[in-house]
Amino acid sequence: MKGIIPEEYVLTRLAEDVPDHARYRARERRARFVGKNGACNVAHKNIREQGRFLQDVFTTLVDLKWPHTLLIFTMSFLCSWLLFGMVWWLIAFAHGDLDHSTRLQRDPGEGVAEAPAGFVPCVTSIHSFTSAFLFSIEVQVTIGFGGRMVTEECPAAILVLIVQNIVGLVINAIMLGCIFMKTSQAHRRAETLIFSKHAVIALREGKLCFMLRVGDLRKSMIISATIRMQVVKKTASLEGEVVPLNQIDIQMENPVGGNSIFLVSPLIIYHVIDKNSPLYDISPLNLHHHEDLEIIVILEGVVETTGITTQARTSYLADEILWGQRFVPIVAEEDGQYSVDYSKFGNTVKVPTPSCTARQLEEDKSIMDTMPLSPKGTIRKRSVKLRPKFTISDEPS
Repeated sequence: MKGIIPEEYVLTRLAEDVPDHARYRARERRARFVGKNGACNVAHKNIREQGRFLQDVFTTLVDLKWPHTLLIFTMSFLCSWLLFGMVWWLIAFAHGDLDHSTRLQRDPGEGVAEAPAGFVPCVTSIHSFTSAFLFSIEVQVTIGFGGRMVTEECPAAILVLIVQNIVGLVINAIMLGCIFMKTSQAHRRAETLIFSKHAVIALREGKLCFMLRVGDLRKSMIISATIRMQVVKKTASLEGEVVPLNQIDIQMENPVGGNSIFLVSPLIIYHVIDKNSPLYDISPLNLHHHEDLEIIVILEGVVETTGITTQARTSYLADEILWGQRFVPIVAEEDGQYSVDYSKFGNTVKVPTPSCTARQLEEDKSIMDTMPLSPKGTIRKRSVKLRPKFTISDEPS
């Protein structure tokens, strides 16, 4: 039956057979502080000083969602055009430009006097608010069709022309800069920085190590890439103070030493669990979804193509840490170059690992003697027969 029925269907049926109360308890798990995609699971509530966000308008606009940004982008231009359109209409109305243009459109036979000779309007060809609005658009976006222009008759019109040009340049700078920053945000580059879905704990050089794999999908490198890890858990001080999200830095190692990494190919980053590690008392019995433990991994670096600093984040809960597993190799040499098989990026294999804490392993050295270590003969060696290139023979005398 196991070979006939698909495994997914069998698992689904088994889940449906679990009682409701048991299934509800199984879904309970620790709230994640940082999501697998790097998003922080924190909701800010009851902020009374909302005016602080207006003191940094540019950052506030960049942080808004795209629909809100586009709405503000459109309304800023429309409102400025309407505002200055109203100002141009008032200038024309106060100078009498609208009455003069109306008299010109009337029939002279109606007894209306002709316009005075030499009458010069403030802005030519403005007959209504619609024409004033069109002139406002032409001034601010520098689109001139030649039908409307400012004359020397009104100094106020020249002043409004200068003010509108300055305001238009400021709006263009702010909104275009906001759009540029939103399209080139650092977290866009972080989408191609990947972490393994699970972390592992296994022996390396005779010590228990916490390991994870990190890689970059793009060929453009991350310059000065650094990586650090933190343990987030609920702690209590000696005075009884409870810290719900206590962040503890943990020392980590990588193949090139220090925190800087050369991320040209996927690397396995590991942390040696010693007496200074917050994972010193962690055992396989603690790796379940009820355990109050979360390990946050932060990768930072400078994007080679843009020079913008980017940051990629992920986290591992206790049930996402595999005990006694090791990542499989994914880098191989083919045709004179190294190739990376990303289909095996998160694959692991079981390795002999003691089911005890690092503290117990350090205190009792005899645990290592009972470990069934991997045999040394697992690596196949090619046998090469040496043939002499020359022979020694006695020459005839």
